[in-house]
Amino acid sequence: MGMKTKIALGAVVGIAVIGAMSANSGDGGGEGKADNRTSAGAEEKPGGTGGGESDAKTAGDEAGGKDQEKAEDKAAEKSSQADLFKEFVEKNGTPAEKEAVAHVTKVQGAEEQNDILDTADVYTDFTGGIMGEGMGPAKLIASAFADWKQSENGLVTVYDADGELLGNGNF
Repeated sequence: MGMKTKIALGAVVGIAVIGAMSANSGDGGGEGKADNRTSAGAEEKPGGTGGGESDAKTAGDEAGGKDQEKAEDKAAEKSSQADLFKEFVEKNGTPAEKEAVAHVTKVQGAEEQNDILDTADVYTDFTGGIMGEGMGPAKLIASAFADWKQSENGLVTVYDADGELLGNGNF
């Protein structure tokens, strides 16, 4: 055998071994499972009575209703971060902060925090980047955001309408 053939054969065997190992490592170890089959009949399901469309319909309706409620809640949370921020500043902010926050169009990353490395992005309708009119108000927006959300290690970044950096601050 030539050298190239040995290398190619070794590579194929190595890939096959890695593939076999990764396929076996993903089966979950069987914890909490008595049977590794992918589906079970109605008779075999825990608490199953063995049949009846009404049971299946009720379970489907409950699951569908819960999924729909969760989706609506998540949509409301995501679409309203900027509105919640603006409402907070309207109640608690200084007049200069209120004027600056009126230019906020979108807030991302404010809903989930872990106090390890929290980041949030605030988008505005200012133009011109760091040399434009929005640099001063960006500091006010970052300050107002720090009043709204607290974190052990948070960083808020303010962007203009084109996505260019205007400023940032800790919160």
